[in-house]
Amino acid sequence: MATPRYRAAEIVVAVLQEGRSLSEVMETLPPGRERAATQDLAYGTLRLAGRLRFFLNQLIHRDLDPPDLLGPLLVGLYELDASPTPPHAAVNEAVATVARIAPRARGLANAVLRNFLRRRVELTTRAAADPMASSNLPGWWLDRLQRDWPQDWPRVVTTLALHPPMTLRVNTRQQAVTEYANRLRQEGMAFSVTGECALTLERPCPVSALPGFAEGRVSVQDLAAQQAAGLLEAEDGMRVLDACAAPGGKTAHLLERHAVEVVALDSDPRRLQRVAENLERLALAAELKVADAADPASWWDGRLFDRILLDAPCTGSGMVRRHPDARWLKREADIAQLAKSQARLLAALWPLLCRGGTLLYATCSVFRQENQDQVEAFLAMHPEARREPLEALKTYGTQDGQLLPAATHDGFFYARFRKA
Repeated sequence: MATPRYRAAEIVVAVLQEGRSLSEVMETLPPGRERAATQDLAYGTLRLAGRLRFFLNQLIHRDLDPPDLLGPLLVGLYELDASPTPPHAAVNEAVATVARIAPRARGLANAVLRNFLRRRVELTTRAAADPMASSNLPGWWLDRLQRDWPQDWPRVVTTLALHPPMTLRVNTRQQAVTEYANRLRQEGMAFSVTGECALTLERPCPVSALPGFAEGRVSVQDLAAQQAAGLLEAEDGMRVLDACAAPGGKTAHLLERHAVEVVALDSDPRRLQRVAENLERLALAAELKVADAADPASWWDGRLFDRILLDAPCTGSGMVRRHPDARWLKREADIAQLAKSQARLLAALWPLLCRGGTLLYATCSVFRQENQDQVEAFLAMHPEARREPLEALKTYGTQDGQLLPAATHDGFFYARFRKA
């Protein structure tokens, strides 16, 4: 039977050596306590993969044979370096996992991990002086952060090493925020009020443990992402397009706030199914279409929209605490390709907006090429577009629409354009 450590090692190999996404690999795991333990180990190892690979490179100076040994060795180093597992247990479990992959490598694994324990202080000092090991980011990623945010990049790197907060969005169509807050207190779940309808839990928990989740009384949505519905400034009776809707959090939030007609698009049928499931749980309705938003001829009925939300595909660089695989899977060349897609979407959707209407451009990125540069290029091409100030974001210390990652929220970018 596969143990959580064995499964976590497989996941680490799938991401770092095979280039597969965490979400894809995690879907194959059976539910239950072992899944949670596997996820903790895999996510923790990938968050610290820069540091752990540095350790491994200092401890062994030849290629691993077979290469799959990378998984259990990194998971073992993670447990020794950053988990409460007793060292002898971590070593024994890692050696046992290695033995399942390559029995002859038991001695190598034992030697590597015990050598780490002997040299831990020395290796930790060396890692602190190595940019990739200390930041747990690829070199190009760190270079871009330093260039884009010369004053703020150390804080961003520090924040990206933290565990992400678990923030809830109360469905105010079903109950008041104070009412749901009282339910959390009754369940002994500590929280803080962090937004208009946002409660951030002191300790994350499975969604199944949230009171009223199945009945649609609450959803999980990061505080930064929750800003979209308010910034769009929709009103009852308006026609709204959510151009890249999956997994549906922003679509649902709009419908919780206003009696609007929403058309929600996504090019991936499986992802759009998640939107449908979320809306069904919340007892909400929207017109869902599998379509490429950048090709209106294939889906648009000719009726203009009062509001358009474009949560554009991006690197996700502001959310790598939640998706630690992204920092190792993305390549610098991906940014230019994503920027082209973002520009294509903006150009295709702008004509679908009525006069006086508003388009809200959003990404979960912290890279300027996807954000500020994109905005400047769009405004240069569209003199009838007016960029509006986002007063509601000032409390989050935004810089030109950019929310940098913080203890209370992910990194996010917003720009609002009104058609003159």
